[in-house]
Amino acid sequence: MSMEVLVETSARHVHVTQEVLETLFGKGYELTKKKDLSQPGQYACAERVDIVGPKKTLSGVSILGPVRPETQVELSLTDARSIGVAAPIRESGDIAGSGACKMVGPCGEVELSEGVIVAKRHIHMTTADAAAMGLTDKQVVSVKVPSNGRNLIFGDVVVRVSDKYALAMHIDTDESNAGAIAPNTMGEIIK
Repeated sequence: MSMEVLVETSARHVHVTQEVLETLFGKGYELTKKKDLSQPGQYACAERVDIVGPKKTLSGVSILGPVRPETQVELSLTDARSIGVAAPIRESGDIAGSGACKMVGPCGEVELSEGVIVAKRHIHMTTADAAAMGLTDKQVVSVKVPSNGRNLIFGDVVVRVSDKYALAMHIDTDESNAGAIAPNTMGEIIK
């Protein structure tokens, strides 16, 4: 099997619990699917919230569905610094002791004492993909990415294996801009 992987840019977004969703949008509220994302069952929602930090507010941040067991805000380092939030680089779901912010929706607001992270770059893949590539869950690899004048190699890329995933690498907007990554760019996984 080829060691190629599609490189996708994951812009700032939030994941919310049902309780937080209802505080922000009203009792009994349900997310409105806007478009499906590359990962099966994941979708961008029509709903947007404001993320308020000590220095500034990021307006109109997308919610990704479906609702989750924990609320999490994923920003780039530039976003986090611009609003004055200390957001650690973490894998999704690892929010203990992470950054704090306020989320504001049309019907209410929520103070998060933790939950703001910069997502660690990662590759989603199935068990079949991992076996074919000789990779394992949580293995750290590098990915060589071609670009017009900004070729680079991303290190510290975490492999995440589950049969619920589709093969794709996710980087944030800072990383994408640094490499001038165009849509449909393929990277080469280096062990």
